[in-house]
Amino acid sequence: MFDSLQKRLGATFDRLRGRGALTEADVDEALREVRVALLEADVALPVVKDFIEKVRPRAVGEAVIRSVTPGQQVVKIVHDALVEMLGAENAALDLGSPPAPILMVGLQGSGKTTSSAKLGLLLQNKEKKRVLMASLDVHRPAAMEQLKILGEQAGVPTLPVVAGQGPLDIAKRAMAAAKVGGYDVLILDTAGRQHIDEQLMSEVAAVREQVKPHETILVADSLTGQDAVNIAKSFNERVRLSGIILTRADGDARGGAALSMRAVTGAPIKFLGVGEKLDALEAFHPARVAGRILDMGDVVSLVEKAAETFDKEESEKLARKMKKGEFDMNDLAQQLQQMKKLGGMQGVLGMLPGVGKVKEQISAAGLDDKILTRQEAIISSMTKQERAKPDLINGSRRKRIAAGAGVEVQDVNKLLKMHRQMSDMMKKMGRMGPRGMAGLSSLIGGGMPQLPPGMMPKR
Repeated sequence: MFDSLQKRLGATFDRLRGRGALTEADVDEALREVRVALLEADVALPVVKDFIEKVRPRAVGEAVIRSVTPGQQVVKIVHDALVEMLGAENAALDLGSPPAPILMVGLQGSGKTTSSAKLGLLLQNKEKKRVLMASLDVHRPAAMEQLKILGEQAGVPTLPVVAGQGPLDIAKRAMAAAKVGGYDVLILDTAGRQHIDEQLMSEVAAVREQVKPHETILVADSLTGQDAVNIAKSFNERVRLSGIILTRADGDARGGAALSMRAVTGAPIKFLGVGEKLDALEAFHPARVAGRILDMGDVVSLVEKAAETFDKEESEKLARKMKKGEFDMNDLAQQLQQMKKLGGMQGVLGMLPGVGKVKEQISAAGLDDKILTRQEAIISSMTKQERAKPDLINGSRRKRIAAGAGVEVQDVNKLLKMHRQMSDMMKKMGRMGPRGMAGLSSLIGGGMPQLPPGMMPKR
């Protein structure tokens, strides 16, 4: 979402870092570039002005002028100001006493119903809460049916539909059902419109007054850019938002909405929708997002994601095999699947520091998720015996495997070479004893994931 902003700011700060000393004129020139970059990213003009006014006095202060690395100091100041603008830390949901009502509001097409199911799944799986969902949308055809289907997919119960009921009656029935059923959280998916109108706002305000929700969350599409900020402001004026979910954060949005919303509404962004799957909802961490914007990476989120994704039992089993010097194609296939669960090549690389500078090289080298799919296809084209004993794969077998996977023989050769390099590395770590195995466990069991040898381009 922040690619264009990251690129523009990266170029500006690279020029600063390259100078041994900074004058006030240098800082002013850099801040002009920052201002233009933020405006081009659809950040609201008043927010940009306020941001620059906060940064400039710090950036031209004695601490920067006398610093050994003034360029780095300015980057740190901008980073800290970004964190302040986005909110100091992740704002957790205020669930309070059960059943805690969460009111989901927003325009039609923003992803409100899907986000309701995503949030229900997250609360059920991560927070271990009993969640009930109910659709209050009596205007859009099949809206209730959509939530029911999503609930079945996520394993989250939904309130049975009773024909002819209005939003307030459904909300009242949902609250009663949540209390009787012993649910911890009740998610209420309200109706949306194509645009903001008085009927929509009155309906949402009436529901809010009746259920008195612990959280009123706006679901906004980040691709709408500056308009998302105006939508957030309108909803906040009528129903007092407690949080925001930005959907399609994995798209090519400029990111201005995320940077403006906290400042304009005072309501924190609590989650980002980062994909279409029901588990593609991430907590919003301001410091980590600021780090991504300034190409500092987000290793903490990557490690957390790895810890959630990696199967501990399978990892321990694989570690034992590697200790004995065993690492076959089935094990490599498992590692490729884990990489895809982490968000694929682009997902992992996007969280590593400094990768913004080599994105064009990565793209030119063809390092994308198609590689993982192609490599999985090659392994699937092997026989069980070949997967268990890759050394059996001779020239004729390589041709057969390539034909079966729809790739060139050189692609099969590359995969076999990568497997050999990984196998050698694992054997060396296994021979190092406890110290080596500790590193091996962190590599495959939820620690910092590493790309296989030869998959990271040279800078």
